[in-house]
Amino acid sequence: MTEVDPKPFLTAIFNAAVAAADPQRTIKDHLPARPKGRTIVIGAGKGSAQMAAAFEKVWDRPIEGLVVTRYGYGAACRRIEIIEAAHPVPDAAGLAASRRLLEKVQGLTADDLVVALISGGGSALLPSPAEGLTLADEIAVSEALLASGAPIAAMNTIRKHLSTIKGGRLAAAAYPAKVVSLVVSDIPGDDPALVASGPTVPDIGSRKDALASIAAYGMNLPASVMAHINSPAADAPRPDDPRFIRNEVHLIASAGVSLEAAAAEAKRQGIQAVILSDSIEGEAREVGGVHAAIAREVATRNRPFAKPVLILSGGETTVTLRAKGKGGRNSEFLLAFAIGISGMAGVHALAADTDGIDGSEDNAGAFADGSTVSRMRKAGVDAKALLAGNNAWTAFNAVDDLFVSGPTGTNVNDFRAILIK
Repeated sequence: MTEVDPKPFLTAIFNAAVAAADPQRTIKDHLPARPKGRTIVIGAGKGSAQMAAAFEKVWDRPIEGLVVTRYGYGAACRRIEIIEAAHPVPDAAGLAASRRLLEKVQGLTADDLVVALISGGGSALLPSPAEGLTLADEIAVSEALLASGAPIAAMNTIRKHLSTIKGGRLAAAAYPAKVVSLVVSDIPGDDPALVASGPTVPDIGSRKDALASIAAYGMNLPASVMAHINSPAADAPRPDDPRFIRNEVHLIASAGVSLEAAAAEAKRQGIQAVILSDSIEGEAREVGGVHAAIAREVATRNRPFAKPVLILSGGETTVTLRAKGKGGRNSEFLLAFAIGISGMAGVHALAADTDGIDGSEDNAGAFADGSTVSRMRKAGVDAKALLAGNNAWTAFNAVDDLFVSGPTGTNVNDFRAILIK
């Protein structure tokens, strides 16, 4: 085996995955045809400001526009205005941004072009309550969704039935202008209609689907929200709506492409890599336990993959909140993984969110190896107790194993890399 230092190696693999989703690389390959009329750029998501900056560099016609991103995720743009708002729980700045985006696409003609730059995180960044609902209702829904353990597809199906901007409504407002959506997917399966709850891309999800998910995950939503979602007023536009006939949707980055880039970087450094899946979902601690079992099998029995090997996976796990600890789904995954491989030599892992922020703190994720749990114990930390309290950040902080990348300017969701020597 080529000898590699685990932490720098895993960091390089993460960086290769993020670079493959960099809008500076990908956006120029998906430019729409130049229109006869105006070009309006709109967008939302944790990567939308960087997408806007990249679009400005390669678009050779006059443009104007507005995009909203998370606080601290802005980028320098000359012609496109950048607004920052709260994520993962919406705030008044996001509400104002949603109103301005809807205003921005009013009064357009069939000769005009709207370019929508959409990335993960847009659901929280675009609060726009349906008639009879308030920002407080959207905040309550967001908090309930985040605590429920529901998969992202179910969460966004609920969100789009409570909004005046999600579920294709922003594109419908731009009619008769043509809308071209450039999407960075953070959704397992890469359905662009679910990224940021699809403000410009409708899907077939119904109120019935939303109500089924609310029931299945035991969500306690405000009475006003339940009354709205039980009424026809909540129905979202359908994909066969004639207002969408001319529109185009282009997926410009995804977890699958990023994992392939990570595997190529590993091979360049002399380590063979395997990709389990780019669309793994489920409770983060349970997924961590399964990955630990696979790592143990490889480490002890050399199956189903031969050592040395790098095991890669992506997707979006969920966390059912049982307490109010610090952390996110990637650090929670990794703490369960660390418990599962405790005492094993030669196993090293990194789990991180490709947008650079994992949950409630400023780290992207964390590192772990077979000594992690024992080192936590020496530092006075009980790994299992902190996992039970959704407090993975505290556990990894105690042993200086947090991974901090800073905002990356893109978002193709969870990244997991397990090196087995």
